[in-house]
Formats: sequence, C-alpha cells, structure tokens
Amino acid sequence: MQNRSTLYINGIWETPGSVQQIEVVNPASETVIGRVPAAGSREVDRAVTAARAAFAGWARTPVAERAAVLGKILQGLIARQDEIARTITDEVGMPLKLSRRIQAGLPAVVLESYVKLLAEYRFEERIGNSLVVREPAGVAACITPWNYPLHQVVAKVAPALAAGCSVVLKPSEVAPLSAFILADIIQEACLPAGVFNLVSGTGEAVGEPLARHPEVDLVSFTGSVRAGQRVAALAAETVKRVALELGGKSAAIVLDDADLAAAIKGTVGACFLNSGQTCTAHTRLLVPESLYAEAAALATEAAAAYTPGDPLHEQTKLGPLVSAAQRERVLGYIRSGIAEGAELLLGGLEPPAGLTKGYFVQPTVFGRVVPGMTIAREEIFGPVLSIMTYRDEADAIRIANATVYGLAGAVWSGSAARAEGVARQLRAGQVDINGGSFNPLAPFGGYKQSGNGRELGRYGLEEFLEVKAMQFR
Repeated sequence: MQNRSTLYINGIWETPGSVQQIEVVNPASETVIGRVPAAGSREVDRAVTAARAAFAGWARTPVAERAAVLGKILQGLIARQDEIARTITDEVGMPLKLSRRIQAGLPAVVLESYVKLLAEYRFEERIGNSLVVREPAGVAACITPWNYPLHQVVAKVAPALAAGCSVVLKPSEVAPLSAFILADIIQEACLPAGVFNLVSGTGEAVGEPLARHPEVDLVSFTGSVRAGQRVAALAAETVKRVALELGGKSAAIVLDDADLAAAIKGTVGACFLNSGQTCTAHTRLLVPESLYAEAAALATEAAAAYTPGDPLHEQTKLGPLVSAAQRERVLGYIRSGIAEGAELLLGGLEPPAGLTKGYFVQPTVFGRVVPGMTIAREEIFGPVLSIMTYRDEADAIRIANATVYGLAGAVWSGSAARAEGVARQLRAGQVDINGGSFNPLAPFGGYKQSGNGRELGRYGLEEFLEVKAMQFR
C-alpha cells in the first residue's frame, strides 16, 4: 500500500489543510493500492506562491547548473525504474514487461534529451541590430493524465525546469503515485525550494484553481477535449499562455502497394498499446476495397493474439482498462458499433474468458465501418479497431482528415516517396511512415481539436520560453 498524506510544496512535504484523500485502485484486481491527499484551492495557492517566490532565482541560474540538477534527477529515475514500472502497472494496468520499457524507460529518455539539449541550445541570437533572447516564461502549471502518468509529467516538467521556469504539478488523481516518486527524487536532487511543487487532487478542486490563478503564467495540459476547453476558458481570464494536448482519432492508411501483413500487424499494435488507452492510437485502419477481405482476416488474427490477463504475467499482452467507468465507456462504444451496423469480427461485450475481476475488455475488431458511424468519429480509448475501405488515394486522405482531431496517423506503402506524399496531406501533427519509430526529439502535438503547442525536443523547450528583442543603434 502506497499511502501519501503530504504534498510537496516549497521544498518540503507539507500536511494539507484537509484530511480528505483519494483512493488509487488497481484496475486488474479492483483493490485499493494507495491513497493521496485530495487538495484544494488553499494548497494550490501555497504552491503557486512558493513557485512565484522561487522563479527569479531559478531563472537566473546558469544553464549548466540547471542541466546538472536535471542530471541528478535523471539518475534518480534510472535508479528507481523497477519501482516506477511496477507502480504504474499497478495503477494503470499496462503489462509489466511494457511498463519497464515505456512507462519507466521513456521518461528517463526524455529527461536525458533535455540535459543534452541544454548543452547546445542557443538562448540568444543576433538578428541585424537586434539581440533576441529567450527567457523563461514564469510559473508553469502542469496538468497531466493517467494513461502515461510519469512520461506525461516528465514531458512537461523537464522542459519547464530546463527553460528556467518554476512548476506546480497536478498529476491525474487516477494514477498519481509515480508523480510522488518523482517528487522524492527531485527533493534528493536538491532542486531549490519552490522550483517544483506537487499538489494532488481532482480537476475541479486543483486543476481549475491552477488554470485561473493570476500568478500562473502558463498552463500545459494533457487530457480530454472537454477538460482542455475548460482549462483554456479559465486561463483566458488572465490571458495566460496555454498548451493543450487533447484527443485523437488517428487513421492508418494502407496503400495498395504496401506490405499488407506488416501494415496490419503494425496498426493493430499501435491501436492496442496500453489497452488502446493512448491518444495517438491508430484506431481507424483504412484499406483499399479490393484488399478488405485479406486485411480483415489479418487484423482479426493479429488482434486475437492480444491475450488479456494479469499485467504482472510475462505472457500478457493486453491489460485492463484503468477504471470501471472507462470500461463502461468502451463497452458503450462497442454497443454503438453493433447497433449502427458495423461487422463485429472479433471480441465484443462479454468479459474475457476466465477473468472475473478487473476492468477487462476483449480485443475487438469491427469491419465495414463507414465514416458516419460513432466508432469512426469519436475517441474510444480502448482496444477497439475499426476497418474502413476507400476507393483511391484521394478518398483515403479525405476519410482520414474527416475528423475534428488531428494528433497522429500512419501511412504504409512499398514506396517511401509515395507514403510521404500522402503523409504531407494529412492534417495531423505526427505521421508514422511504414512503422517509423517514436522519436523523443521530434515535436509532439496536434492539429484542430487535438490541441495546440508542441512537446518534446527543442519544440517542447520553447513552449516554456518567452522571446525578447533588444534593438541597438
């Protein structure tokens, strides 16, 4: 049991004013595995006040010294990777073998990238008679989701600290435990008091006061479109900067000259990762009408290999959904797909065989999905794949772009040049070509209602910088 009764504010662990706590539930066993404080506006105000007082000193700290502190935090993350992986598996449900590589490994990779970037990034440049300088934006509120709880935290906190900002972090109340481990590591790294603060609680009690707080200079938020709209509206009251990473409904376009088996296997993997609870999940598989039957058979076979089970077992490929509410949401979309006439090729509404506990959903594949169906338009956030057909390239691009989202996508072709030509026409922030691997230095973020702003690499750093020009005679 990982019980936390204090919040990390101004360099120390403080007892909050309220004794209320939030229970953290293991989605595989449905048991309570920890508790964290349910903070409110009073604790938010204390944390923001501490961050404001610490900002000027941290902003003036030489870049090399900021990099050295980040390096100490990195070593702490590496030293506690096994603990972090098991903690996130327990609170989110990702199979442990994947959590070791993704949930615990990726945050260390991202943090290391910022340590290296600080050694080469140019914070000043001459343009004609002007000296253009990039300065830390101020107090940053970082509000993060539950699906990749530590990665999303580090993707915001690392560039904010690297830029010279002070931070108030609100992790998801569904999966907050790894953020508390990070706070332990930060304290051990001797980051100056007030530069990093952790306040746990609900979006209404903590997130909203952060977004509207007059002493917060910018908000970096990852979550649902509805919550992002609320954050943006509250932040607008004080005209603060806002970066939003919201939902997705990503399409994988398989062209007629692609390696069909590789494309289907890659798409199913990108759809079912983390039980489909990934904002970039490739949930729409677009294939030529002539290849539908073969693609449907391959997709069904590939999806059937995603065996649901105990996430601590090495053979498990599909863990539970994060909560009972999330399971019911996904089952609702499966009902919708059936009711609206999609062809159910695999899975469905029944719980996986032999799993009487846990928030599990069968790996599910729908065929003959058309653009007007609910499962083709809305983000499901579960292990559900929709197979759609198209007439020609132009039709595929039209279908892929016919969504309010624009976060990610994929193109598969025997010709990299042809795939690139299609990718250039997709209205999405990130497009994988022939299974291209994730790049932690490339910008991550979306078009349209998938949000604004970018994370990772220098693009993520610049979200936390202001630009000043000084003109000389």
